[in-house]
Amino acid sequence: MELLNSLLFMLNEMSPYILLGFFIAGLMHAFVPQRTFARHLSELGWQSVIKSAAIGIPLPLCSCGVLPAVIAMRRNGASRAASTSFLVATPQTGIDSIAATWSLFGPAFAIIRSLAALVTAMLGGIVVGKSERKMSAMNTCQSNYAVYVEDKSFWNKCLDALRYGYIDLVESIGGWLVTGLIIAALITVYVPADFFAIIGDKPILSMVMVLIIAIPMYVCATGSIPIALSLMLKGLSPGTALVLLMAGPAANFASFTLISKEMGRKSAIIYLASIVIGSITFGLIIDYLLPADWFIPANMQTVAEHEHGLNLFSIVCSAILVFLLAMTFFKRYKHRKTITISTMTKEYTIEGMNCAHCQATVTKSISSVKGVKQVNVNLSSGKATVEGEHNANDVVMAVRKAGFNAILHSI
Repeated sequence: MELLNSLLFMLNEMSPYILLGFFIAGLMHAFVPQRTFARHLSELGWQSVIKSAAIGIPLPLCSCGVLPAVIAMRRNGASRAASTSFLVATPQTGIDSIAATWSLFGPAFAIIRSLAALVTAMLGGIVVGKSERKMSAMNTCQSNYAVYVEDKSFWNKCLDALRYGYIDLVESIGGWLVTGLIIAALITVYVPADFFAIIGDKPILSMVMVLIIAIPMYVCATGSIPIALSLMLKGLSPGTALVLLMAGPAANFASFTLISKEMGRKSAIIYLASIVIGSITFGLIIDYLLPADWFIPANMQTVAEHEHGLNLFSIVCSAILVFLLAMTFFKRYKHRKTITISTMTKEYTIEGMNCAHCQATVTKSISSVKGVKQVNVNLSSGKATVEGEHNANDVVMAVRKAGFNAILHSI
């Protein structure tokens, strides 16, 4: 019962802000053309680094979701500097995670988290930019993004915003959010209150320990919030919690490997170093230079004692969020379509998919190929079954432009 109470409390606190974040993210997706982001990522110089970081902060993309987007832009000529800045900033935050951070930690923590993402992204991009050679082909990349422009009506854009915010985005981070809530509840209930007392007065040691755990692990920007709060309840400093919020979503071995492959090992090392150094620096600033009461959640005592007041609006928002998550999981396991095998059916192995966002991107890319009638992309197996009289090379190229690799296996 105590575990359930802890889980419900965090869900009630976060759900209104998460739903609001999903809505704003949907509006951004529907009303801000993707070619706008691509154009700014394709520029050279420190201005593009700043713009890429600023663009990436509100975008609700996890590290595995942002990788194919940046890889696709890199293959169309985007600079390493702007790409690195975007890669560092985007997974750390998102309009949904900023709103959820505000709900549990307060405005100071939410602002510092966004500022830390901006500064670390800028520094990482600038350092990479200094070692980057300018390429003449960079001037030709922008036309690649302006070929296809779809002029949708206002109401169609509104529908797209709702579909992206409350369907696609929930599919993308829903699993990580649930995992984060469960881990946080387990820590809150079963980890002794003085578990971290030994290192509580040694912030640097605790930050290094969190980095050792966070870098190989993966948790999305929103899913990391309840975990960070539960660890603060057990004695970790607010600065250490910030390290988890920055490093957990942004730094993991999968990202490092892909960045090394696409942008070079030097860029990957700078990417990882900027996150590690930046998170520790901002963590120490919080613990030693800023007022402590800025970073003590107002509901900290309530969480610890499980005094859950009933708030009808929060309960309704929690019910809506649970319904969306349930529908997502139901759809994920049910959506195993059986495609009629014929001479026009081909199977492809897709390399690089890590989440539902990746799956949706691949599905959309293959569906746009001429002659394709039906597409089924299985995330767990990494297989894409494509029906229709289509050119296999066109499918491979479409998948490649989306930031993934495809290998044909005839059925």
